[in-house]
Amino acid sequence: MSSSIVLKGIQLAARCGVTETERQQPQPLLVDLIFRCSNQSAFQSDHISDTVDYGTITQRIQDIGEGQTFSLIETLAERICQALLHEFPITRLKIWVRKISPPLKNIEGSVGVQLVRSRKPMASIDLKHLSPFLIDQLSRLPQGTVLDVATGRGRHAIYLASKGFSVHGIDRDTGALNELQQQAQAAGLSSITTECIDLEVNPQQPPDLGTALYDVILGFFYLYRPLFPQLVNALKPGGVIMYETFLLDNHIHRQHPRRKEFCLENNELLMLLQGLRILHYDEGDHESFSTRTFTARILAQKP
Repeated sequence: MSSSIVLKGIQLAARCGVTETERQQPQPLLVDLIFRCSNQSAFQSDHISDTVDYGTITQRIQDIGEGQTFSLIETLAERICQALLHEFPITRLKIWVRKISPPLKNIEGSVGVQLVRSRKPMASIDLKHLSPFLIDQLSRLPQGTVLDVATGRGRHAIYLASKGFSVHGIDRDTGALNELQQQAQAAGLSSITTECIDLEVNPQQPPDLGTALYDVILGFFYLYRPLFPQLVNALKPGGVIMYETFLLDNHIHRQHPRRKEFCLENNELLMLLQGLRILHYDEGDHESFSTRTFTARILAQKP
């Protein structure tokens, strides 16, 4: 669900005109903007992070309009549209840019251009490549910032960013991270950041992931036990961790993973996240990425 946000009468002092004389002297322009974004969470949370900051939008328009010189008002309007669609989670916008004192005879009002632009549709996400657990539990994730651990090529990061989340993906595979960034750029998803980090360099001192930074932490089919205290520490109070990975049963019955230390014992995931409130937990033979896999999966909330 999305709603329209209206900004009327944004004032610019812009150097815009066909003649050199017009471009030398700033002249007054007005910009009206109507845009749509996924901000449904803001109606309940009352948090600016759950919507688009109108002040930031206004400042960005002023930076473009007053920081460059344009011959045509059409070019100015198009430049604003492309910047807003690329830099903010806006799905569709309508803009009216106009000169309120045009150097033309017999025009008492304004002259300008109106444009309607939409974000390029993202290639449809094949749900069979996503964890069914994530899809089933999506509505229980608090809107905000997500840490995607061992993100790889970022199938879950792309999916959550398309749903309005800001996602930080970490992995040691630079090639996979580069591919993720290319996919995000092609889809116009500026809310994805990545970081190349080896989480397993020192088992005695796992990397610091920050304190109370994330509303959601994801971990799918990656198991490094020394990291769990850092994950809990990086979670905001009230935030949730979603985790799913192989059980030892999968090693025994399906010979994958080949090394059993990459698999969880029964109830081990509960112990690794001891102290969190369990919102959902189950173990069993689950559908995962169009195949059957013995996994443990949990959704747990930090007090």
